[in-house]
Amino acid sequence: MPRLLALLPLLFAASVAAKEAAPAAADPVLEKRVMALAEELRCLVCQNQTLADSNAPLAEDLRNQVREKMRQGKSDAEVVDFLVQRYGDFVLYRPPLKATTALLWFGPLLLLAVGFAVLLLRIQRRRQAKDIEMSATDRKRAADLLARGEAESP
Repeated sequence: MPRLLALLPLLFAASVAAKEAAPAAADPVLEKRVMALAEELRCLVCQNQTLADSNAPLAEDLRNQVREKMRQGKSDAEVVDFLVQRYGDFVLYRPPLKATTALLWFGPLLLLAVGFAVLLLRIQRRRQAKDIEMSATDRKRAADLLARGEAESP
């Protein structure tokens, strides 16, 4: 019994740390619209998750901003324009192709091409190194070095 009493504070500590679930939206149509748009927006903290998937406090704030803009009667395009104006194209999960985002679109392909070129150069250099014939002078010098090494070894 004393052991159970000792565990009682731990039970209360866990319940205090638990977060309350977000209340269901008063307008399910609005909430569906918010979540659909949140799927197209990037979490600025997580960077590899959408706003809908992220649990970061900033993502929650951004979802609330989207919800509030939609309550004000703004269209999806107006909400996206507001967020892009405020945070840049990075907030879009699929940024548009333009000069400022070209590196986002073509950067991985460029890195792959550079890596392939480096690989080809290394293969070519290895082949050239194998193709180099030793001159008679180099062969004689190598044989002398080997003979000297064998003579010095115990």
